[in-house]
This record gives sequence, structure tokens and C-alpha cells, in this order.
Amino acid sequence: MMSVRQRKGAKATEAPEDGGAQQETATLEHTSPADGGTRERFWKTLSLAAGGAVALCAGVLTAVYLATLHENDLWFSNIKEVEREISFRTECGLYYSYYKQMLQAPSLLHGFHGLMHDNKTESMRTINLLQRMNIYQEVFLSVLYKVLPIQNRVEPVYFYIYTLFGLQAVYVAALYVTSWLLSGTWLAGLLAACWYVANRLDTTRVEFTVPLRENWALPFFAVQVAAVTHFLRPNLRPLSERLTLLAIFTSTFVFSLTWQFNQFTMLLQALGLFVLDSLDMLPAQKATRLYVIQVAALLLVCALQFFNSMILGSLLISFNLSVLTVRRLQKNLKTGNFLTRLRKLSLHVLAVLCLTFLLNNIIKTVLSLKSDEHIFKFLKAKFGFGATRDFDANLYLCEEAFGLLPLNTFGRLSDTLLLHAHVFVLGVTAPTALVAALRNLRGSPGQPAPGRTGPGTLHLRPETAYHLIHTILFGFLALSTMRMKYLWTPHLCVFAASGLCSADVWGPLLRAARLYTPARMCVMRYSVPTLILLCLCYKFWPGMMDELSELREFYDPDTVELMDWINANTPGTAVFAGSMQLLAGVKLCTGRTLTNHPHYEDSGLRARTKAVYQIYAKRPPEEVHALLRALGTDYVILEDSICYERRHQRGCRLRDLLDVANGHVMDGPGGNDPDLRQAAHPRFCEEVRRGLPPYAKLFTRVFQNKTFHVYRLARGP
Repeated sequence: MMSVRQRKGAKATEAPEDGGAQQETATLEHTSPADGGTRERFWKTLSLAAGGAVALCAGVLTAVYLATLHENDLWFSNIKEVEREISFRTECGLYYSYYKQMLQAPSLLHGFHGLMHDNKTESMRTINLLQRMNIYQEVFLSVLYKVLPIQNRVEPVYFYIYTLFGLQAVYVAALYVTSWLLSGTWLAGLLAACWYVANRLDTTRVEFTVPLRENWALPFFAVQVAAVTHFLRPNLRPLSERLTLLAIFTSTFVFSLTWQFNQFTMLLQALGLFVLDSLDMLPAQKATRLYVIQVAALLLVCALQFFNSMILGSLLISFNLSVLTVRRLQKNLKTGNFLTRLRKLSLHVLAVLCLTFLLNNIIKTVLSLKSDEHIFKFLKAKFGFGATRDFDANLYLCEEAFGLLPLNTFGRLSDTLLLHAHVFVLGVTAPTALVAALRNLRGSPGQPAPGRTGPGTLHLRPETAYHLIHTILFGFLALSTMRMKYLWTPHLCVFAASGLCSADVWGPLLRAARLYTPARMCVMRYSVPTLILLCLCYKFWPGMMDELSELREFYDPDTVELMDWINANTPGTAVFAGSMQLLAGVKLCTGRTLTNHPHYEDSGLRARTKAVYQIYAKRPPEEVHALLRALGTDYVILEDSICYERRHQRGCRLRDLLDVANGHVMDGPGGNDPDLRQAAHPRFCEEVRRGLPPYAKLFTRVFQNKTFHVYRLARGP
């Protein structure tokens, strides 16, 4: 639908060496040495100030860079308002429409009432949008825009998109700080920020999907990870620990409030904490606090979303409650010899998993929860637990974003040396973690874990162990589902950069080669990252400058023509049916009522969507008319790009998914399941264009261009 065209006429300070892991990472937490030397305090303060300034600059420059790319790609400042709105594609347009709706409301009270009693997003239904969708950020931003004296200086759309690009500054700064905390030098933060920008295609998509929920949420998740990293460090002062816990709770809450997939992300985080806690690689008390914070934040979000049942039925809440319960019941888990501990650990894991699934099933049964059943159907089919003809599951399976991570991703990550660095750091850290875990399992009660002894032995700090399990779990998630790579690749930058600058990586290597001295370790942990930074600048700076000078223009005349026609020729109360992606734009640009939309997290909406999509199936006109009129439809929009789709291979075209779900043989050469039958009627979207009497008496074409055909439905059968 949307395209772009070429615009005419355009063309450090070192941390103390060999003082143990805690001293190596003490730069960010200002703690004077025992002798309290004035010079050392001065250099630490100077390093903290310089590192903070660099973090701020890195974040701001990244935000400016991404905002400039967005402007250059669309010529956003020069195109018409309807074109700006169309550029917010698919679900992005739906979310932005609520920001626009709040701003157009005569008062904030009317705006809130309109969102809580909405009857235009789904025809013939009144829904509470604050309960169903994660749109509190649009509400907050609209309130802020109305309250601040900026209406005469900043257009609403710019206030919106610049807020999101500003969050990218927070994102990069959080990645920077996390790398700094892990390595003890802000050089690691600078390298992580540079890798984030150099791998922009794989770390973010904010410049072309601005209102997407993940662009709101992931910066706060990065802040949460940074706070967790600090919290897991030993010997925190009480005030520092309390402030860190407050930061963890706040960032977890905001992250959960802004993205409907928060529970799955935090479930992986909770699983990582559970593994490390079970293997005694982080303090049990700290793990417990993190479990409680996750549940508390999610329950608060649930309350704000008017007790959204999908949150209450999440696996995260069931898992965390199960962990806390089993820990209470199973005492002395980490005592005894190796075999005894292994037996207790196996029993512990089995008990937690069984209780999790039992509790989750009870909650879903009591609440009659079906909102997320499509996700589990999709996962079951994706991982080979039986083929399915379920329309919703196949709709996800056929989307490229939900497929396996493409192999060319690794080529791009290798070009920036990020993948090489990650494999190197992982190759050192993972064996160290394995040795530490085995030592902990063999440890004697009451003695310190052997994996945490002083300098000269293999050790793994809790915060490093957390990031190791984080990168492994999210790596598997990214490999299985391409869309989730944006959770993994930014952390890849952090893990690789902090490892290259860490004494915990270079120390064991140099000792193994019998070359260890503090001076040599210092040279390695500073020279290698510096060389990579110079290499990145040399290789990618010219390309970035060329990218910034390349000017394009938004160009989608067919969609603009459609929206202008709807505004000029249909009543404001008209109900429109069509594809989910297109209807989001109809809602934003025209304010008309929809039959369905892209926010797919409701079983009733999924049933509506399947009914509407029969316009692309082999169904008689009377049935299609009855299905559409049952949803109150006045106009239906047919798209040639769907009816005659060539983008997907056979079996994944939308018409194929509908045929299989309806038990009909698919079109074109190729095999079909033996129980599929020939349809008794031709494909509706093809036949309705011919204007034959059975179709013409029910559907009257009122608009057409090269892409779209709009039909008005007759009131009666």
C-alpha cells in the first residue's frame, strides 16, 4: 500500500586493577578506597562526570539520528496531514487515533468517557479501551499536550513522535549504563551505544513504526535491566538498595503498562532468575524481591486496566506465585552433597512447574479466559506439536515477523563485529558459569560458594550471571520468532561490549595462557574495544552520512484518495468492513466505525475478523452479506493486493488460509489435504467485481481506484 519515492532535486579513566571483581565494577557507585586518597576520589568523580556526559550525548545523538531518518524517508514536515496519518501503518494508526481522539474531545473528562465507553472501534459493541488496550501512554501524552503551553508552537503529531524519539535517548543511555555497571568502565557503554546504532536494522524499527507498543515499552525495560544489574551487586548501602528497588518497580510497572506482551518478556526474566537462584548463583533474598516486584507491578497494571483478565491469567503471575510457594514448603534446598542437592533441585523444579500449570488452569477456568488462546495454538503449531487448520494460528504462522530469525541477520551482525564479540564473550563466560554452578551444587552447607572466591580463581558475579542467562533465553526467543529479535539484539550490544571491557573475561584468558599481569589485562580490556570503535567509525560513518543525505517522499495516492472519498461521501456514523490493517487507517483518518481492527488480543474480535474476511473466501453473496450485516456493516472495502495476493507462497495467502479453514481446496497448482472439497461457489472478491445480478442486488460499487473497491451493502437480503 504505502511506498516512498526519491524526492526531486535531492541528493577514560581506569578502575583499580587486580582488586577482585567487586573493585573492577565499583566506578558507578561512589565508594572511597580504604585509604581515602584525595587523588583517587578526584579521578573517580571525574570519570563519573565524563561517563555521564558521554551517556547523555550518545542517547541524544541517537534520538536525533533516528528522527532525521524518519523525516528524510517521508518528508514528514511537508506532506499533508492525511498522509502523515496514513504513514502510521496497521496497528500504529489505531493507537495514534486515540491520542487524536483525546485531543479532539471538548474536555479531558469527555475524552476519558469516550475511551471508556467506545462504540466506534467495534461496531454494535461498547468497549472500555483502557481495559482492552495498552493506550495509557496516548492518554498521558494528550493530557500533557493540553496542559503544557505548547499548542501554538508544536503540532500534536510532532509532540507525539518526538516523545518517542526522545525515549530512544533513554533507551541508549540505559544500555550504556548497564554496560558500564558490568565492566567498570564507561568505554563499554560507548561501544554498546555505537553497536546499537551500527546495527539499527536489527536493534530498532522506531523510525518507520513510531507508535508501536514496543517502542514505548523497550526503553523502560532497558532501564529495568540496568536497575536489576545494580541491585544484584553485593554490598549495596541500604539507601542505594531502596532507591534501586524503587527504580526496578517503577520501570517494571511502566514497561508492563505500555505493552501487551510484557508478561511473556518478564516470564523469561523470571525463568532466568529462577535458574540462577536454584543454582545458588545469586542471593535468594534478592531473587525473592524481584519476583514480588514483578507480580506487584503486573497487579497494579491489572487494576489500572479495570482488572483485565488476560493479565490475571498470565503465566508470569502463576509462575512467580508457584516459586514463592514451593520455596516456603521445600526447606534446606541448598544443603547436602552433590547427589542430594541434585535430587532436591529436580524435585523443586518439578514442583514449581506442576503448580504453575495447575494454578494457571484454575485461574483461566474461573475467569473463562480465552484472550490468549490463539498464542498457545500458534506456539503449539510452530514447534511441531501437530498441524492445525485454525485460522488465527495460521495467520501468525504465515507472517514473516513470527517466523524463524533469517540467516542474513547474522551476516549483518558479523559485519559490525558484534556477533564475533558476543561469541567470544559467551565462550569465556558460559564455561565459567558452568564451573561455578557445579561447584555450588557440590558445596558444603554454611561455606561460601567456591565459585565466588578471590582473585586467581574462576568466579562469576551475580550481575554477570544474570546477563548471561538473559542473553541465552532471549537469544532462543529471537531465533524462534523474528519479531522478538528487538528484545535480544540491544542486549547483545550490552553483553558483548561489557565482556570485552571486563577483567572477568580477560583475566581467566591471560591466566590460562600464563601471561597474566595487571598491566596486560588493562591493555587488553581498553585496547580491543577502542580498536573496534575505530573500525566501526571508519566502516560505517560514511554510510550513515549518505543515509542522512538521502531524501525521499511519502507516496501512497490510492490510500489518500480512498480516505478523502470516505470523508466527503459517507456519513459520520457509517460502519466499514475490510482488512484489519486498512481499517486502522480508516479509524484514524476518518473517524468512522469499524467492524474489526488489528488489536488481536480478544476472542470475540478474532471471530469478527474471520467473519469479515469471508469477503476473500469462496462463499455465496447471500452468506457474505448476512455476515457483514450482522456486524452492522454499511460499506465494505476490498483490496486487490489481498484478493490477488502474490506476496506469500501458496498455503500462506490469506485466501488459502480461509479456504483451508472452510474446508475448501486451495487455488493454483499444488497439493491439498485429501479431505478438502471443491467449493460450491466462486471466490467472492473476484465475482463481486463482475456485477452479476446475485451480487449487484446486495452490493453496489460506490468507489474504485487501482487498489481499492468500496461497496455499499443493501439493507435487506
